[in-house]
Amino acid sequence: MPGNRTIISQAGRNLFTKPSNLTSNGNLTGQWLPGNLPIRGVNLGSLFIVEPWMASNQWSNVIGCGGQNSEFDCVQHLGQSTANSKFAQHWSDWITQGDISTMVSYGLNTIRIPVGYWIWESLKYDSEYFPEGGLDYLTKVVGWASDAGMYIIIDLHGAPFAQQGQQPFTGQMAATPSDSNPDFYQSSQYQRALWFLGNMTNYIHTNNAYRNVGMLEVVNEPLAQQNDLTQSMRQSYYPDAFSTIRNVESSLGISSNNYLHILMMDALWGSGDPTQYLSDNYFAAYDDHNYVGFSGVNPTQADYLAYSCADNRGGNWPVVVGEWSLIVANQNDPQFLVNGANIPWFQKWFNAQVRVYEKQDGWVFWSWKTDLGDARWDYQDAVSAGIIPKDLNSIYDSNPCS
Repeated sequence: MPGNRTIISQAGRNLFTKPSNLTSNGNLTGQWLPGNLPIRGVNLGSLFIVEPWMASNQWSNVIGCGGQNSEFDCVQHLGQSTANSKFAQHWSDWITQGDISTMVSYGLNTIRIPVGYWIWESLKYDSEYFPEGGLDYLTKVVGWASDAGMYIIIDLHGAPFAQQGQQPFTGQMAATPSDSNPDFYQSSQYQRALWFLGNMTNYIHTNNAYRNVGMLEVVNEPLAQQNDLTQSMRQSYYPDAFSTIRNVESSLGISSNNYLHILMMDALWGSGDPTQYLSDNYFAAYDDHNYVGFSGVNPTQADYLAYSCADNRGGNWPVVVGEWSLIVANQNDPQFLVNGANIPWFQKWFNAQVRVYEKQDGWVFWSWKTDLGDARWDYQDAVSAGIIPKDLNSIYDSNPCS
């Protein structure tokens, strides 16, 4: 496929060698993308934007912000200097080079890294409180992943003034966006996000540690509704995001087959068709988030499995299912507890979801690591529990949907 290249680790290993029992989908082409799909990855959730619900021990005992709701609140509470020191400790603890090696040993080939716009500290207002120093550690992480031969997605997870209200994943507990209080959905904040995208694009193409970054996501999980705010995003911010990224690449002399894939939430998310106002969607890609347990499916083992077996994540093309998990609606229901009796069902459900997502361009599980002790959210725990196989190709040895 044009624009593809082989990604090789420092040890000469190709993590994207397609096994013979996998059918070819061959959807994506482009910069840094391997010739063989699927993407099989994990999110580095709570690394650069800590979500207290999933990292409670780290939040309270390492960072020292128990009782605070977001990174903004935490830094304001601790003071900038103390916060910088505490977050540096968190970054060094939460994801290590050993984690990257373990991911590779589990058959994973991709990481998605959620970051906030404040990782570029010049974009912060004086009235904003966020940790400083994250960019250096991001460079370490992408360097480890590149050396290991992994593919990397960088995701603008926390947008200026917050794309959703009362959500710690944005880094702040902002009010819910509205016409009178648009938060992210206004030109001044779009401009800050565009600066983030321009800076990050330049860094990706000029810093060798970032050589395996192939996708840049312009905003994670905007409002899942169609209204004046999301129309403004689709009509103004999305086209300007494309122009900003491509203009930087043009200025650097990057050939078109080495462009970044520009990642947007797909139409299934609910914000409208991301392509509606794009005049050029060359090397665009689309992010689908599919938490079945939150989708309203009748919460029984049989119904969850049937839903996943019949699921179709197509629509915009090409699609990567960038967030999903094994979480359920009734987490304390005996049929959904992670125990010996239920492990075979969780194995089938994981298998069914992966089969659906690999009909697209692959998947990125949320998340690699948590403090929850819950294999339904935590990839490492799910492997330890025997739910997820270390040999991911083995899911094609049996079909839970037949």
